Amino acid sequence: MFTGLSAFPLTPVTDHGIDEESFAGLVQRLAAARVDSITALGSTGSYPYLDRAERARAARLAVEHAAATPVIVGIGALRTRDVLELAQDAQDAGASGVLLAPVSYQALTADEVFGLYADVTAELSVPLVVYDNPGTTHFTFTDDLYTRIAELPNVASVKIPGVPADPGAAAERVSALRALLPASVTIGVSGDPLAATGLNAGCHAWYSVVAGTLPEPALAITRAASTGDATAATAESERLQPLWELFARHGSLRVVSAIAETLGLLGHPNLTRPLRGLPDHDRAAVTHVVQQLELH
Repeated sequence: MFTGLSAFPLTPVTDHGIDEESFAGLVQRLAAARVDSITALGSTGSYPYLDRAERARAARLAVEHAAATPVIVGIGALRTRDVLELAQDAQDAGASGVLLAPVSYQALTADEVFGLYADVTAELSVPLVVYDNPGTTHFTFTDDLYTRIAELPNVASVKIPGVPADPGAAAERVSALRALLPASVTIGVSGDPLAATGLNAGCHAWYSVVAGTLPEPALAITRAASTGDATAATAESERLQPLWELFARHGSLRVVSAIAETLGLLGHPNLTRPLRGLPDHDRAAVTHVVQQLELH
């Protein structure tokens, strides 16, 4: 479950709450594509903008519509008490694992982050992914903190925020981290434009934004890397360069939202306020890239 491709779908909303039909459709689409796992309520799923009841409902919908595909559910929140409640909701929904980022308003110290994971893992009955996403949490993990947290019970994977662009440097980074972590803890790469580099460098998993809406090209990269065909994995990632440029310009969340609209998977708008979709001229650019790359 903590190897291969983990797809992070959007959690579309309407004025009345979660767009349950569209969300279920996204999950079914991923299961049909045979991704290795589905991570609901990750950053792409806008979890901090949803209340507990909405998150519990999303977790249940994901499990119900994922068929045999394992579902991981994000449980990040400001207060440890809330994280524990969300973890219980995820487990009650039948999640196969949980994903935890150190969400904060006041900047957290390393000891506070370690304490969060210690408190949560002590109560869990399912595996946990450590979610290192400094772009959203504004907390940067050190290798020492990775090592301390990886020794806690139920920790199954560490999602690193990226690797160096140079393949040699990426391999050195992954190898160094591998030497610090228990053999039972996998290393997952994120930052989609560098995912092929990370997988080719030895990362076990790709925790992917783009796969939540476009599983096929993400699977092509993942499967090529898993069979040792680094050239094919790199070539497919390079083919997607116009998409990666949109991610860099607008942020991946807004771009995949626009892609989902272009493909008719979601209505407009579908993001939680105050988030807004791309303006018309930028959405037109996304549509052009979808057509140019023949994405579907």
